Amino acid sequence: MKPQSWLFTFIGASVAAYLGTVAYIHHFDKQETQRRLQESQITDPQQRAVETVLYNNGCQYCHSNNANMPFYAKLPIASSLMEKDIQQGQAHFLLDNITDYLNQPQRISTADLAKLESVIQNNEMPIHSFKMVHWGSGLNDQEKATLLDWIHKVRQEYQLPANTSGTSAERFVQPVPQSLPVNPAKVDLGNTLYHSTALSGDGTISCASCHGLNTGGVDNLATSTGIKGLKGGINAPTVYNAAFNFAQFWDGRAANLAEQAGGPPLNPVEMGAENWQQIVDNLNKDESLKQAFEKIYPEGFNEKTITDAIAEFEKTLITPNSPFDRYLQGDENALTAAQKNGYALFHQYKCDTCHTGVNLGGQSYELMGLKADYFADRNKPLTEADDGRFAQTKNPYDKHRFKVPTLRNVALTAPYFHDANAQDLTQAVEMMLKYQSGVSLSKEQVSDIVDFLYSLTGEYQGKPLTNDNMKEQPSAN
Repeated sequence: MKPQSWLFTFIGASVAAYLGTVAYIHHFDKQETQRRLQESQITDPQQRAVETVLYNNGCQYCHSNNANMPFYAKLPIASSLMEKDIQQGQAHFLLDNITDYLNQPQRISTADLAKLESVIQNNEMPIHSFKMVHWGSGLNDQEKATLLDWIHKVRQEYQLPANTSGTSAERFVQPVPQSLPVNPAKVDLGNTLYHSTALSGDGTISCASCHGLNTGGVDNLATSTGIKGLKGGINAPTVYNAAFNFAQFWDGRAANLAEQAGGPPLNPVEMGAENWQQIVDNLNKDESLKQAFEKIYPEGFNEKTITDAIAEFEKTLITPNSPFDRYLQGDENALTAAQKNGYALFHQYKCDTCHTGVNLGGQSYELMGLKADYFADRNKPLTEADDGRFAQTKNPYDKHRFKVPTLRNVALTAPYFHDANAQDLTQAVEMMLKYQSGVSLSKEQVSDIVDFLYSLTGEYQGKPLTNDNMKEQPSAN
């Protein structure tokens, strides 16, 4: 046979094999979709339509922990290629966080909705290599509309702050409300307890020692100084706007403000009390406080009532009326041209898919180092604090995942990150662009993003929030 004949035969056989494989995979995809839909408990028509779109396009293969994979996933070359795609896909987004809660949409994270919407808006999924063998994948206009209508409906019903102007179901970030519902009597008691050193073992440390209300809700230290001068192992997050977080602490070990308030008093390197009885005995020495407390909490001081009161006070530590909030509410002059450009870049590079919602953060756990190895580049030994969410779940998936910090008042809360590795906002922005977005921007663009972050400083008790540790207060304009 002539060489050309061999070539044509080889090409023909290759094309036939490729088309046969694609045909098989297309059939497999349809069967997998039917299997998933048959097992589904979803009955609502709109939720069912969303589920069908996601499975019809094979999103589960790279973004789910329990997908039934096609045969070629076990082949040597394909397996290694797919493993990398799947690892990257799951690191960015788990479809299970959507599909598992379609019939409980109030439990779906604002961050997961933002990520899904961003991908749809930018026509980023599926990736080219996936479409090469899954010809049936790729959202058409009707499917995009199905998903976006549902996303906006969920955001409108469950994720917008009540009684707040300037909200939008078609935007990832929202303004801070003017207030949250609270019990004023409990707030007064919680304020007293928040500033009381009686919660510590030696009467020297209060909640305010590390989370000063006059210092941006932090202490501006890499790690806080606790009882007897002992140092903690992780950077203290701000207490301001913590009420909007979906969990508390970097690793999410506290489900709410009350649980968070119960942690530091007994921590041996923070407030160092031996037990709650010691704290109760200390508080009972103040007869006027005891009487006032028992009017609201007849059972008196105990762990539950103390932390409940502190949590109620912390619900008042919110900071509305930032220049950015005013901009969202229609004041075009609230931001400078540089800040508006910074906000546009913030959205373009998907910062608002993690720093999302009212708090511009605090809604999800994210991997530190999506696009590059943050911890290898840091060139410092790993510590327990670097485990992140893994410390609580022991799930390898959660290694180096941290609750996304709020960006509210971020100009006041340096240093940044769980390990305080960024000393100023410029450094923090540059590092986030590299490790989370995988881009390097010009100095002017970074400066505009930093200027935008200055615009997130809000007001507390009707006055712009400031930080007494700073000689010059960061300006939003």
